[in-house]
Amino acid sequence: MAYWLFKSEPDVWSWEQQKAKGAVGEEWTGVRNYQARNNMRAMKIGDKGFFYHSNEGLEIVGIVEVCALSHPDSSAKGDPKWDCVDIRAVTDVPKPITLKDVKANPKFEKMSLVTSMRLSVQPVTDEEYFEICRLGGVDNPPKSPD
Repeated sequence: MAYWLFKSEPDVWSWEQQKAKGAVGEEWTGVRNYQARNNMRAMKIGDKGFFYHSNEGLEIVGIVEVCALSHPDSSAKGDPKWDCVDIRAVTDVPKPITLKDVKANPKFEKMSLVTSMRLSVQPVTDEEYFEICRLGGVDNPPKSPD
C-alpha cells in the first residue's frame, strides 16, 4: 500500500477549497522539487494521503485520494519536466494532528514530516498512516489499494 502527505498553505489552497471540488478533485500543481515530483509519479489511482496545512496551522486536517495519475502540470507553462496528480477530498481528520504532536511522538521520529520538513509531497508509511488516523479520530480509515 502507498500513503502520502500533501502540503498546502491554507491561504493559497485550503482543505475547505479541496473539499469544495468534490469527486472531481483538483490538480496538485506548482510542485517544483524533483523528489516531490517523483513521489507523484509513483502514485496510483486510489492511493490515500494526508492534507497538511503548512505555514499556518501546521496540522493534518484531512484525507485525500489520488484520482488522476501523474500528468503534465498545467501551471508549468509547457515545461515537460514538471508533473502533478489530481486529488480529491475523502474525509476530515476530526481531531487535526499538529506538527508539534507528530514531533513529540516517538512513533513518528522517522516520518518525512519530521526528517524532510520542506518536502511538499512526502511518503507516509502504513504504520504512520494508521497511527495518525487513530490519534486524529478517523474511524475505519480509508485504505490505499494493494
